[in-house]
Amino acid sequence: MFYSKLGILMVFFTLTFFDSTAETNLPLMPYPKEVKLGSGKFRLDKDFTLSVKNSDEKVFAYATRFLRRLDERTGLFFSQDFITAVNDSSDTQLEISFCKSEELKLGIDESYQLKITPGKIDLSAESNFGAMHGLETLLQLLMVDEDGYYFPAVEINDEPRFPWRGLLIDICRHFMPMDVLKRNIDGMAAVKMNVLHLHLSEDQGFRIESKVYPKLQELGSDGLYYTQTEMKEIIKYAGDRGIRIIPEFDVPGHTTSWFVGYPELASAPGPYQIERNWGVMDPTINPTKEETYEFLDNLFGEMTALFPDEYFHIGGDENNGKQWDANDSIQEFMKENNIKDNHDLQAYF
Repeated sequence: MFYSKLGILMVFFTLTFFDSTAETNLPLMPYPKEVKLGSGKFRLDKDFTLSVKNSDEKVFAYATRFLRRLDERTGLFFSQDFITAVNDSSDTQLEISFCKSEELKLGIDESYQLKITPGKIDLSAESNFGAMHGLETLLQLLMVDEDGYYFPAVEINDEPRFPWRGLLIDICRHFMPMDVLKRNIDGMAAVKMNVLHLHLSEDQGFRIESKVYPKLQELGSDGLYYTQTEMKEIIKYAGDRGIRIIPEFDVPGHTTSWFVGYPELASAPGPYQIERNWGVMDPTINPTKEETYEFLDNLFGEMTALFPDEYFHIGGDENNGKQWDANDSIQEFMKENNIKDNHDLQAYF
């Protein structure tokens, strides 16, 4: 009798657990901070309209893209066209509001609240970027049954767990065309990632146009690089989707492609060729020459003007030290400046 009652109790708790899980088992990624399911469904038809209550060009464009993506997924082809201005009407089915338009940077408030009832959808946020995230959540909630497309009734309060949600793309060892980068940016926006780290220089290629030192891309890229005009387009495309671009120029190692056009920067005499294999290579910038720092100051000055983000990555990873060990002038410099080993020399750099 005891075991029978225990079995019934276990079944009860199991069913309760799975019922509770099912209540919030919505197809969302990342899963929101708070989700509370309601009752009923918001049904979609071709007369679905939305309104933006605050003026922000990024949100206007994002809301327009939201409608077009919803068009593509449902085939309903909504009558509403481009969203280009504030609409104070209360007659629209989706109302979008936010407190302020933020500049894209680390630490902004990206929270949002989404409330769906059978007759109305309200999306509110602290910032324009929070409103964009809310639209992505709403799009993920799209469902279909025998009666057509709908959004489930739900209340969501969400904010990022991490302020830096990044993806690194190595376009040096494997160059990617503009449309591939944009497709990746769209995918990042869909799951609310907000930092794209572009690895722009490597032994295998220098992938961005320099007007100050043009031989970097002319001789160090096999012709596979982004012009500054193209990169500005990528930066804007990402920024319009709430994604910052962090450029990386890896020094002092991983710089073989630099030395094809500027061998005087290296710690050993050239000539050099673009590296065709993967690994930790010997070529390394000479950290003891003032000309090195003048070159880097000019190049980084050009690139920080191109990339608007407050963060700028200069690599600093592994260097096997072979060129430094074999260079007599570098060894003499280390003795004169009480630099005991290559680790300290890299710290000096």
